[in-house]
Amino acid sequence: MQAAPLPAGNSRPLDQLLATRRLVEVVQELSLARSLDRVMTIVRTAARELTGADGATFVLRENGSCFYAEEDAIAPLWKGRRFPMEACISGWAMLNASHAVIEDIYADPRIPAEAYRPTFVKSLAMMPIRTRDPIGAIGTYWAKRHRATPEQVELLQALADSTSVAMENIQVHSELERRVRDRTAQLEAANRELEAFSYSVSHDLRAPLRRLDGFCQLLLEDAQGKLDGRSLEHVERMRAGAERMGQLIDAMLDLCRLSRVPMTMREVDLAAIARRAAAGLRERDPARSVDVAIEDGLAAVGDERLLSIAIENLLANAWKFTRNTDLASIRFGRLSQEGRIVFVVEDNGAGFDPDHAGRLFQPFQRLHSEKEFEGTGVGLATVQRVVNRHGGRLWARGEPGSGAAFYFTLAS
Repeated sequence: MQAAPLPAGNSRPLDQLLATRRLVEVVQELSLARSLDRVMTIVRTAARELTGADGATFVLRENGSCFYAEEDAIAPLWKGRRFPMEACISGWAMLNASHAVIEDIYADPRIPAEAYRPTFVKSLAMMPIRTRDPIGAIGTYWAKRHRATPEQVELLQALADSTSVAMENIQVHSELERRVRDRTAQLEAANRELEAFSYSVSHDLRAPLRRLDGFCQLLLEDAQGKLDGRSLEHVERMRAGAERMGQLIDAMLDLCRLSRVPMTMREVDLAAIARRAAAGLRERDPARSVDVAIEDGLAAVGDERLLSIAIENLLANAWKFTRNTDLASIRFGRLSQEGRIVFVVEDNGAGFDPDHAGRLFQPFQRLHSEKEFEGTGVGLATVQRVVNRHGGRLWARGEPGSGAAFYFTLAS
């Protein structure tokens, strides 16, 4: 016995202007959706609102079948059920990449009537989600005979097209999230390896160096007065080599730690940091006379400790490479470039070959021999790490014998 017809809902189709406005709102909601469940919730409600239908379903194409994943109706339909593609009208819409408008479901051979008898449905409209290789369908149903108007079909197809874009965006977003998770896991693994390496360097390399230096010292004490000048020079060179390697180990460890230290962001007075750094350089090298000019009001948002390390390294670099310059001068200031603040440390020192500028910020790379200028070759690499962690950029310009300028920006 056929079930008694259920009363139609109170929904009424919106007039064209209101429907267009509502469709725009729905498209905006879909653009912000980040899950398929959210998309289905938006669409099932909007389909009824736009057409005044008594029910709406959201159908997914899954492994050759139609999965009725979600619905919004005056009475239950087929939520959670699967049907062969060839056995239901949603499958027909997907297989033919075309919409179906049916005024009398019992008079259309595409409709499996027995599946509809227990329901309230008398008329329907079915829209494929994506006209090229459809991935689903949106169905609307009426409890009284009704033929969807061209305007309703147009609204439903626009809704289906927007749904397609939203589902593709979710897929892209999910893929990006997966890549971020994978990348984060790789970085965490790399950090663990780096920590293990740092521990190994700190403990396994320092101990032999200490022993080497200690035995050299014992040799000097035991052989006091017995070694000739050449032998003494060999021993001193061994000690100097051990000391140099210790310095490089310390520099390497400091560079590694720089990438992991937590950051506290706040407004930082860069000019004050620079003045303290310049005072420290003068105190350590009182014989030199260097004109250091620091612009007032230099400030930025960042981690004060890390920015201090960067500025100290830049000023120390300029101080070192102006050693052989008469009337040496260093300037720390700023300029505007394409609307962004660019900080600059300039000097009139030894400069560098611009063809090799790319090596400046690589650890342990040197453009001058150690006999000319001492150092470990990690100072500018340290600056690069700090600037990168602040989302900025670091670059340099220079000419041999004509000084150098180091420019950096910060994300703030």
